[in-house]
Amino acid sequence: QVQLQESGGGSVQPGGSLRLSCVASGYTYSSYCKGWFRQAPGKEREEVARIETGGDTTYADSVKGRFIISSGNAKNTLYLQMNSLQPEDTAVYYCAAVVGGYCDRPFNSWGQGTQVTVSS
Repeated sequence: QVQLQESGGGSVQPGGSLRLSCVASGYTYSSYCKGWFRQAPGKEREEVARIETGGDTTYADSVKGRFIISSGNAKNTLYLQMNSLQPEDTAVYYCAAVVGGYCDRPFNSWGQGTQVTVSS
């Protein structure tokens, strides 16, 4: 079983930056699609960004130009660089992966989430 663990959340003022990290453990797995999701209080979970094998990336319109998703040199790491953070970015952020498949399949492995709070 694959475990995903996020870190790097916290509190930041508007305009600030945070970098989220996600490490996969359990056993060596293949995932050609990894992503970040978020869920704000009272709202549905939404996809923030995804990265596919080969490096193709997709972003939600709300974060384009501000967030950057990337994979680490170790294949079991995933990052989300968040810049120019705004109060509406406040949410629990989740790392996710399509274990054993590509982005045409649903995400089937999830982390526990890390809280990001943007407030003055």
